[in-house]
Amino acid sequence: MKNKVTNILLAGVGGQGTLLASEVLSEALMLAGHEVKKSEIHGMSQRGGSVTSHVRFGPKVHSPLIPEGATDILFGFELLETYRNLPELRAGGMVIANDLKIIPTTVGMGKDIYPADIPEKIRAAVPGAKVINGLELAQQAGNARTVNVVLLGVLANCLELDEQIWLAALRKQVPEKFLAENLRAFELGQNC
Repeated sequence: MKNKVTNILLAGVGGQGTLLASEVLSEALMLAGHEVKKSEIHGMSQRGGSVTSHVRFGPKVHSPLIPEGATDILFGFELLETYRNLPELRAGGMVIANDLKIIPTTVGMGKDIYPADIPEKIRAAVPGAKVINGLELAQQAGNARTVNVVLLGVLANCLELDEQIWLAALRKQVPEKFLAENLRAFELGQNC
C-alpha cells in the first residue's frame, strides 16, 4: 500500500460515528505523512439512513471519491450497510465489519425483509473478512457509543501506521471527556 492510492470506504447508519471515525482515520493518515482526500455522503443520516465516507490516501491523491469497484478496505459499522457496499470492493479487498443489525424503516413497516445470514454471506464473498462484535467490546470500554473506535482499532492492525500516530489522532478528534473510554475501545479493537 506504500506506492499507490489506498481506498477505504466507511459505511454505516446515521448516529453510529461513521463521520468521526473518518475524521480520526484521516487525521492519523495525515500525521503519518500521507496525502489524504475525504468525501462524505450523509443522505438521510439524521433519520437513521445510510452514511458513507470515502477516505483515500497515498503519495498523490487526485479525487476524494473512490472509483467504482476500487475499494481496498470496506469498513462497515452495520451489517446490511456492509453487505450493500460489497460491490464497491475490488478483487482481493478486505472487509472489517461490525455485526450489528439496525432494522431499516422499510423492514420495520413490513415493506421489506432484512436479509438472513449476512455475516456468512460477507465471509463467503470475502474470505478473511473480519466480522466482530463491536458493541460488546465498546461496552467493555465503558461506553456503547465507542463502537466506531473499536473498529478503528481493528483497522489499525491492517494499516502500517505507528500506534502513537493513532493515539495522537484520537486525542485531537475526540473530546477530552470521552477520551479515556475511546482509548480503551481502540486498544480492545487492536486486540481483536
